[in-house]
Amino acid sequence: MLVLLPPSEGKAAPGRGAPLKPESLSLPGLAEARAAVLDELVELCAADEEKARTVLGLSEGLRGEIAKNARLRTAGTRPAGEIYTGVLYDALDLATLSPAARRRAAASLLVFSGLWGAVRVGDRIPSYRCSMGVRLPGLGALGAYWRTPMASVLPEAAGRGLVLDLRSAAYAAAWKPKGELAARTTTVRVLHARTDPVTGVEKRSVVSHFNKATKGRLVRDLLTTGVRPKDPAELVEALRDLGYVVEATAPAKAGRTWALDVVVTEIH
Repeated sequence: MLVLLPPSEGKAAPGRGAPLKPESLSLPGLAEARAAVLDELVELCAADEEKARTVLGLSEGLRGEIAKNARLRTAGTRPAGEIYTGVLYDALDLATLSPAARRRAAASLLVFSGLWGAVRVGDRIPSYRCSMGVRLPGLGALGAYWRTPMASVLPEAAGRGLVLDLRSAAYAAAWKPKGELAARTTTVRVLHARTDPVTGVEKRSVVSHFNKATKGRLVRDLLTTGVRPKDPAELVEALRDLGYVVEATAPAKAGRTWALDVVVTEIH
């Protein structure tokens, strides 16, 4: 099983470890594309702070992120699973997983990134600021830029198993599974179900902040139990066994992915 995650907007403080070693990152087929983004981002942030702030869409209070980007080649690194923070990663809580579950996380979790394309949680990276929605002056929109290198690398990374896609829209734009691979890919949406006290009619709404927390808990539960669903149908059964209320929709056409709704009555 391959699990596709979005990164977090905020990042942990830089590590004290050795500087970035690009050749050590997973998915070496992305190396050339990574180098191009890294070169332009570092040059932009080192040369023109105001232009960099505009390009990266940063508020005045986040101006310090520009200097951090300018030092990416020399900054200390930490495993990506420690760099990414926020609601999803708090709920996932990689640090408290058992050794076996951490090994499963290292093998199955892939975090998408505007700067790196995608990395595994064990890859050592510096803290940075560069979302997939950024349009660099030279390379253009990163969501579009990553599509070609991703198309040649991700199918091999997915192998023949299930792909659980938990990315947000901006990161999903960088790679979309096609053909037979799409048929064993499942996207997930979290819905909040509430019953109207007057009419007794159930109403559902898409949640945002708590959507991330639910996805983090869902991945943690799969890693903890060690279940390995081979396809979307087995994933549905596995999640129901774990106590989740899920509704799945099979693709209506070839080349489309499965859609899975996780229905919650409480958001926390």
